[in-house]
This record gives sequence, structure tokens and C-alpha cells, in this order.
Amino acid sequence: MTDTRKILVTCALPYANGSLHLGHILEHIQTDIWVRFQKTRGHQTHFVCASDAHGTPIMLKAEELGQKPEDMVSAIRDEHMQDCSRFLVNFDNFHSTHSEENKALAQHIYTQLEQANCITKKTIEQLYDPEKQMFLPDRYVKGECPSCGAPDQYGDNCEVCSSTYSPVELKNARSTVSNATPVLKKSEHYFFELGQFQGMLENWTKSGTLQDQIANKLGEWFEAGLQAWDISRDAPYFGFNIPGTTDKFFYVWLDAPIGYMSSFKNLCDKTGLNFDEFWAKDSSAELHHFIGKDIINFHGLFWPAMLEGAGYRKPTGVHAHGFLTVNGTKMSKSKGTFIKAQTYLEHLEPEFLRYYFAAKLTNRVDDLDLNLEDFAQRVNSDLVGKYVNIASRCAGFITKLFDGKLADEILKPELLAEFTSASEKIADLYEKRDFSKAIREIMTLADKANQFIADEAPWVLAKNDETKARCHQVCSDALNLFRILTIYLKPVLPALADKVSEFLNDELIWENIEQSLSNHSIEKFKPLLQRLDLKKIEAMVDASKQSLAADDSSTKKAAKTKSAKTDKKPQSGSDEIEAIAPEIEFDDFAKLDLRIAKIVSAEHVEGADKLLKIQVDLGGVQKQIFAGIKSAYQPEDLAGKLTVVVANLKPRKMRFGMSEGMILAAGPGGKDLWILNPEDGAQPGMRVK
Repeated sequence: MTDTRKILVTCALPYANGSLHLGHILEHIQTDIWVRFQKTRGHQTHFVCASDAHGTPIMLKAEELGQKPEDMVSAIRDEHMQDCSRFLVNFDNFHSTHSEENKALAQHIYTQLEQANCITKKTIEQLYDPEKQMFLPDRYVKGECPSCGAPDQYGDNCEVCSSTYSPVELKNARSTVSNATPVLKKSEHYFFELGQFQGMLENWTKSGTLQDQIANKLGEWFEAGLQAWDISRDAPYFGFNIPGTTDKFFYVWLDAPIGYMSSFKNLCDKTGLNFDEFWAKDSSAELHHFIGKDIINFHGLFWPAMLEGAGYRKPTGVHAHGFLTVNGTKMSKSKGTFIKAQTYLEHLEPEFLRYYFAAKLTNRVDDLDLNLEDFAQRVNSDLVGKYVNIASRCAGFITKLFDGKLADEILKPELLAEFTSASEKIADLYEKRDFSKAIREIMTLADKANQFIADEAPWVLAKNDETKARCHQVCSDALNLFRILTIYLKPVLPALADKVSEFLNDELIWENIEQSLSNHSIEKFKPLLQRLDLKKIEAMVDASKQSLAADDSSTKKAAKTKSAKTDKKPQSGSDEIEAIAPEIEFDDFAKLDLRIAKIVSAEHVEGADKLLKIQVDLGGVQKQIFAGIKSAYQPEDLAGKLTVVVANLKPRKMRFGMSEGMILAAGPGGKDLWILNPEDGAQPGMRVK
């Protein structure tokens, strides 16, 4: 055992405008496993979270539902807490960013930053909805793409041709809130001068606080220099007023991470914990954030800079995970794989999912796939066929033949020692969040326990009086091995571990792992798990289709609001179908000059999430093209490949430079996006017919 540590742990605050789905639950389970492990090891660990309750989407959805925003977010908070509790996610406190604690801390931090000359003001021009009388963020404006003419595109980028632009460049722009034609209007905004902290952030991001993948990604921001961050929004807006104003509000991403502090402050006020021990500049406690990879910019740049400027400590670790896919693709409403937490819980055991996620989670930022067939096979094979099978094969003999008491001595001390000696290796894997390797180690031990039972065959030994004593020892050894495995699995399967604890009459404490149960009474064995029936999974998928179809038909307008990306990341797994552009004549298509091009070089574009800057060779003519294929390809993997480009597309000046063509790609998006790599023998400049 190591010295006792003081640890504060958070996971990202779920946005209070809708139900949790399995993508949210992935993060909550990952964090809960790590927290339970730390508590099992005896460390003083506190796990807090809250509802992220502010922003334009929440304001508009509450209006759509005819509710006050405060009432809506309170009801959703209760729903989120219940869902998490049923998945055995054990928060020490679950608060709300719409709270007095968060208001006081947000205004205090802002004031500290203002006094440190980290806040500036400047007038900007934005589109304004004259009917709704509100400024429109980019994602609340739609119109025709100024580049390709595709209709119904958002105000920041085209989902058809991947062009990026300003919302004022959209043709026939309209407000998605009222359908009115927006107008330009000026407003004074408040900015946090992030660039003042560039040196600190460059050192901090390389200090081991972040995964290497994330640190390298954030490094792209430093190349062009960090820019000031707009932290204000104009009324009407659901949030907290900026001190000294009546019509200016904190942008939701300013007060959202402060919700970690305010939730802990609320816990301190209820329990007597010392807030400063965990948040003061010189704190020796640990602070760990578990988040999705899509919000790393806020947690890896803006948040530590705010803390530094306001005189607080920075996180010890920011641990990002990838997205959840189901059956290899993005969660889909039409396929029934966009699964709400509540829908899952109506059909399947929560610990099945906890185990499957643990078996696949690494400490990298890779996406995790929930393959439903593999899910059933893994649960049935590992939990029922290997782990629980140890107890079910041996417990009955102890109860029937030996008065429910384990043997005085261990038959195979070397086997028991092999199990206990794995303790620190498994603990290290849990500590490093490499849960999949920890599970593999545990299941390897489970295989050895089952092999020991098969070799000894206690069902044969029990039939002969001369070998009954050995049967007693074999079954006692097996249950001691089962006890050790349960201690290792306890952070993942807490409810099942409680049942085993009752069965074995043992507290299952990690530090007592080497103390075997000898001459020890156990209770009568009761079935611990039932096999996972594929029919239940099929029923869950069908129920998901029905539930989400009902949601879509009854809340179409609210769904448009929820899809906006301005103040929050979109709900992952949406099953949107891109609009098909208006029909064209064959003569229009014939105007396209499609040619084979060799990719000479590719590089990241500073400030662009989807774009790569690519140089192509069209048989002696080189062109520069900005292509939205960053989610599928790394720049270094593209050089030398052949692809097809629209060679005669009129050059267009973009925010990042001149784009002189278009690379053709296809696919549903994300990693599943493919450039066409022509057949061998194609030469740069050849025309495609």
C-alpha cells in the first residue's frame, strides 16, 4: 500500500437539455471505476459532478416546452442523477452550475482576471434576429453555402463541400430560431486574453498532465499564437450576469468548468471538508478531470489559464477518452443503436455494460465500439463462464458436505500466491486507467482457477470417502481464488461484489488480499448472474427505435435547437441525413473537370477542426486545396497518394487562404471518410470519365 492521497475527481458535466445516452454513460462509468479503485486502496477520494445548466439551447428549449429554464434544468438534473445511480455511478455530490456557489465563484474568478488585466473589451458585429431580438451564434443561422450553393447549411461551415466561412457570407440566410432574415448589428463583447498564458500552457501541456495524443494536438494552437477568447453573450441568455452589467452574460463555457469547484464547495459546506486544501495554489491534493476528446480545448487551454490567472491550482491530470460507436458506426436512431441510458436499464443489467466498457477502455484517446454481439459473448464467457463459474462449481460441496465451512489449510499455496502477487500489477493498470489490460490479467487468473478445478475434479473426489478431504481443500482453495478475483473486480462490479461479500462473509478489502479464508464459514450459494440473452438486446434496440421515433415526431422544433453547436457539443450519435442539393442537368455535370491528382503534401490548419491544407500535382500543375477530411486522415499518411479532384472549380478565398479545387471524398463522416485511390497505372493529370 502507498501513502494515503487526497484526490478530487470530476467527469464532464452533462448538458441539461436532454436525456443521457450510452455515450455519456461511458465516461461516467470510466470515472467511477477509477474512483472506486482509489477508495478501495484507502485514498481520500471525492467524486463530484453537476448539471451544465446554462446557454442558448437551454433557454430556447425551455421556451419551446413552456417552462422556466430553472425548472427544466432541475427536472433533467434529477433524471441524470437517477440514471447514473442505476448504473452504480457513485457521486459524492451532484450539483448544478445554476447555483449560488457557482455564481459566486464565477464572478470571483472573473473579477480576479479583470484585476490582473486579463480581460479586454471590443465591439464586434454579429447577425441579429429582428423578430426574436437576439444575436445569433453561427450555428443558429442557416442558408446556402457561398461556395457550392448547397441549401440548409450552418453559418460556419458547409457539410457538403467542407468550406468554412463567416455567417454573413451565407446566401439567403435565415434564423433557425424564428425563420426571420437576420441583420448585422454591433455589440461590445468581453474577451479573456488567453495569449498572456501561452508560455505557461506550453510547459503545462507537456508536463505529463495530458495524454501524449492530446498534448500533441494542443501544440497546434501554439504555432500561430493563442488568441483572445470571447467570454460574453448578449441578452437574452440563460446564465449569470457579468459583474457591473445587466445585459451581458458569461458564455456557458466560462462558468461550466467552474461547476467542478462549486459542486465541491457545496460538498464542503455539507460535510466540513476544507475547500482550500484541494483548490488553493499550493494545494498538495490531486485534481483529475475525465472528459471526452471533443472538449479538450476548453480543459487543456482555457480552464488552466483561468485558474492560473485567478490564483488557483491547475489540474493534476486531464484524461480524455474517445467517442462511443455501436456495431462499428456512429450511434444511429434509425438502427436503434442511439440508446438512452433509461432504455438500456429497462432491458439489461447495468454491470454487464460496466464490465464490457472496462474490458475495452485503455488510457489512450481511441474510440470505443460497443459491438452488441461481442457484448453478449464477452459477458457470458467472462463473467458467467469463467468468473462466477468458479463459485458455482465449488460452493455446493462446502455447504452440503462440510457444514458451510472452508478447510483449515490451503492445498495449493503456490497458486494462491500467484493470484495475490498480481495485486500490484493490476493496481498499477487501474491507476493508469488501462482497464482493458487489468481485465485481461484478471481473466487470465480466472482461467487458471477453472483449470485447477477441472484438473482436481471435486465432483469426483466427493464420491469417495477417502478423497472427500481433498475435495474440501480443492473447493476451499477455489473459493479463496474467487475471493481474490472479486477484490480485483470490485471497482468494476460493485453490486456483484456486495453479493459475494455476503456469500463469503468477508469485506473484500484490497489490503487484506493475502489473508486467506481458512476454517471460515460461508453462506449458502445463490446464483449471482444470469446469462445475457441476445433477445433482450434485440428488444432494447427495438425499444430505442420506438422511443426516439416518438421523440423526433413530437419535438421537431426542439430537435433543431438541440442540434445547434454554439454553446455545447452536439449530442453524439444523431442520425441526420444530409439534404440533397437541387437537381441539375447533365450539361451542368459535364462542366466538371475531374482529374487524377497526386497529393504532394498535407498539413494541419490552425484553428480548423475539419480541414487539411493539401498541395496536389495535376501532371505538372500544382494547386492548393483545403479539404474537410481531417477526421479520417493524418497529414503524414496522405503524401504520395492519388485521388480525384474537381480541377476547374473557381478558386475561393477562405479564412485560411486560397482553395483552388475540391478533393472528392465519400462516407458517413468521422473516420469513415474515403478519398478515391484510383487503380494502379493512373497518372497525375489524367481526366476521369
